[in-house]
Amino acid sequence: MTTGDLRELTVGTGAGLVAGTGGEQLGADMVLNIGPQHPSTHGVLRLKLVLDGERVLSAEPVVGYMHRGAEKLFEVRDYRQIIVLANRHDWLSAFANELGVVLAVERLMGMEVPERATWLRMALAELNRVLNHLMFLGSYPLEIGAITPMFYAFRERETLQAVMEEVSGGRIHYMFNRVGGLKEEVPAGWTGRARTAIGEVRRRMPDLDNLIRRNEIFLARTVGVGVLSAADAAAFGASGPVARASGLDLDLRRDEPYLAYDQLDVPVVTKTTGDCHARFEVLLDQVYASLDLAEQCLDRVDRLTGPINTRLPKVLKAPEGHTYAWTENPLGINGYYLVSRGEKTPWRLKLRTASYANVQALATLLPGCLVPDLIAILGSMFFVVGDIDK
Repeated sequence: MTTGDLRELTVGTGAGLVAGTGGEQLGADMVLNIGPQHPSTHGVLRLKLVLDGERVLSAEPVVGYMHRGAEKLFEVRDYRQIIVLANRHDWLSAFANELGVVLAVERLMGMEVPERATWLRMALAELNRVLNHLMFLGSYPLEIGAITPMFYAFRERETLQAVMEEVSGGRIHYMFNRVGGLKEEVPAGWTGRARTAIGEVRRRMPDLDNLIRRNEIFLARTVGVGVLSAADAAAFGASGPVARASGLDLDLRRDEPYLAYDQLDVPVVTKTTGDCHARFEVLLDQVYASLDLAEQCLDRVDRLTGPINTRLPKVLKAPEGHTYAWTENPLGINGYYLVSRGEKTPWRLKLRTASYANVQALATLLPGCLVPDLIAILGSMFFVVGDIDK
């Protein structure tokens, strides 16, 4: 073998590297897998990255590692049993997931829900929204090196978790919604205790807010990083805090109201910069807004009397037909397309989940960024892997 037979392969310096008198290309891009099990991926998500040194050239989110076939399982369970499946694909938004399913069934059946149940659903949905956001407000700074915010966020979560656990018996999977209303009446004095918990969280939130919102290191890691334009957010079907941080002023509670949201003035938190810091700020400001909404709903509940649910037949069958219900879940828009053939089980129940659409935007967000910024961008998308794979 002569010296001319040898070929040097340089990995990670870019495919455009040209060396030698013959002008042959010696470079090659590195293909790197992040995940499917990696500390930065919030679960079993795989990112297929093409790198030029430390810069990302292209990114492909690969999903499906956690797929449990929830949509097919819906088809062999009756309308009472599917609720237990619905609250699990996004385990941080369990109450909201249940709510979307029962709203779809009630719409197909043309069922009127007692007014007291409607306002209690709204109060619990807003508390669930705060619990979801507090998780990310603690875990996101943790992923980029800030440990302390996690303790403050979980202090507030535990205060509200105690309220949710008292009313439903569950800490994560509440199983409190029912077709036609709620499982049972709330315990005596519960609304007062819930209002006290809301007051405590509102009073202590500045501890978390002041610690992280204007922190110099946090600003350096998030401002101007991972910018998602409003046009790209709309093109990918992004919604929720991710989309509103890019300037998409869309919130179903205000724009397509369900339950009794049309009777409330729902503040919609938006930003325009579309970077990691804007997404974090939207989440933070939404906590204050949702605490206020939950308190208003509890005030209305205290002024209402009457049943909490509707009496149903032993075997519940939805009439033949189809309907679509969508809700403003904590992470974005969730849609529920229900098709019935008049039996006790759905013929088809298709989920449109927020995380699935939001994660697709990573293909646009990550190219051009550096590997050290990868975790900051990934964490700022606020997704739950179960909500992607369903």
